[in-house]
Amino acid sequence: MSAVLTTPPPTPAPAPRAPDAVTPRLWTADEFNHLGSLGFFEGRRPFLIDGVIWEQGPMNEPHADGVTLVNEALRAAFGPGWTVRVQPPLNADKMSNPFPDVVVIPGDFRSNLGRHPKTAALVVEVCDTTFTTDTAVKAERYATAGIRDYWVLDLEGRQLLVFRDPQPLPATLGGAAYRTRRVLGPADTIVPLAAPSATVAVADLLP
Repeated sequence: MSAVLTTPPPTPAPAPRAPDAVTPRLWTADEFNHLGSLGFFEGRRPFLIDGVIWEQGPMNEPHADGVTLVNEALRAAFGPGWTVRVQPPLNADKMSNPFPDVVVIPGDFRSNLGRHPKTAALVVEVCDTTFTTDTAVKAERYATAGIRDYWVLDLEGRQLLVFRDPQPLPATLGGAAYRTRRVLGPADTIVPLAAPSATVAVADLLP
């Protein structure tokens, strides 16, 4: 008896399927702030960019020291008529709350009670492990919010990066970006745009 070997018929290709109906959950700034008020972020350092919640690691001592020094220097530079706040909510737009390290807003503290600011005269981020986030992701968000003066205190590089002159990006890209960026060392000084009679020494900001 002989056997005849035949090639099995090819397996038919599966029919194309529609994409899964799964999308990420994006949060508004109001929802994000509400979660914070309920204690969801206790002991954490989250922030919201374009509806996505990001989380930073725990704050180390140099970062905390830098925030304190920036706070003290800006209070002295701006004086009465301004409020300097440490790590406040900042509703940069409907879907973003970058939670900056230090902000300066017009008016005394009582005139700013009961509301989260949407812009600021000056925003400062203290950077030790978040250089790219602070100089790219957050910089674009602050520029889009129209914040004219944005500083990044780079603890590792021992320098202050100053971003100014926000300009809209092409309509196809959306948002905005800072047109000028200066890098200042410990021996340099900087004059805040909103306090032209004040001079801040970079060395006074660095721990």
